[in-house]
Amino acid sequence: MTEHYPRVSVGELCRLFGYSRQAYYERQKELEKTSIAHMLVLTFVRELREDLPGIGVRKLLKMLYYKLEEHKIKMGRDKLFSLLGFHGLLVKRRIRSVRTTQSAHWLKKYPNLIKQLVVECPNRLWVSDITYIRTAEGFSYLSLLTDAYSRKLVGHCLHDSLEAAGCMEALEMALDSLPDKRRPADLIHHSDRGVQYCSEKYVELLAEAGIAISMTQSGNPYDNALAERVNGTIKNEFFPNKLYLNHREAKKAIDKIVMAYNQKRPHLSINYLTPDQAHLMEGKLSKRWKVYKKYAKPSVLEPVSGWGDQ
Repeated sequence: MTEHYPRVSVGELCRLFGYSRQAYYERQKELEKTSIAHMLVLTFVRELREDLPGIGVRKLLKMLYYKLEEHKIKMGRDKLFSLLGFHGLLVKRRIRSVRTTQSAHWLKKYPNLIKQLVVECPNRLWVSDITYIRTAEGFSYLSLLTDAYSRKLVGHCLHDSLEAAGCMEALEMALDSLPDKRRPADLIHHSDRGVQYCSEKYVELLAEAGIAISMTQSGNPYDNALAERVNGTIKNEFFPNKLYLNHREAKKAIDKIVMAYNQKRPHLSINYLTPDQAHLMEGKLSKRWKVYKKYAKPSVLEPVSGWGDQ
């Protein structure tokens, strides 16, 4: 037998809880506006993540600033974090599992030249590292050369093996990016002691260009922290769970990813500028990250960071 309960009017409910009808309807309008605002924010986030699929909350909030202002939406970092978390849109980080550095070899290794180096202009220091990309046919290996000042990827190459050829191609691209083919007199190339960077042909190419060679002196990741971080950004933000069909498909995707990274992705470490914007500047760039001293171990290139968004 179905029980029937008496219907209670809005007015009676308001009196019961000590609110006026006007307060009730104003609250309903506020909730409706909030719902619409959240829908708009989620739409904006999805649009940004078409090119920057792994962009973090802090940078998203910075990139959304003008759109939020235009639509009179008030939203801070914690509220945006909660909204994205509720809709399953927070970014999950991956753990690196493939070793790409082989430093146990007989080739000459070079000293670390950047321990006390302060970088205040582009093309003063390039850092290099290798990471891997999964395909259905196996692994491909991505060589990246990053300008330490601007975080711009000045050279990249996706190769189907860990041979030095991929690093060579990335270096040649970086050299071609220099204005009017001029080689800065004080440019330094820094890398780990992997066999690719110690190979005769790679060293010769650096020497011909008049670029000083610097290498890490141990297996400590802090010795090449910036290059490691950029590799992690490219992998974790742009294709965290992507499995490409083959090397050719992955190579085509990488070219687009590098372009999006250089042109569109802001960095906390360079005052929310994109790498392309920072590469046109000189002088000290403000950093917008928080310092967490419990993780503190100074890098040779940067002050202690919060290990969060760049």
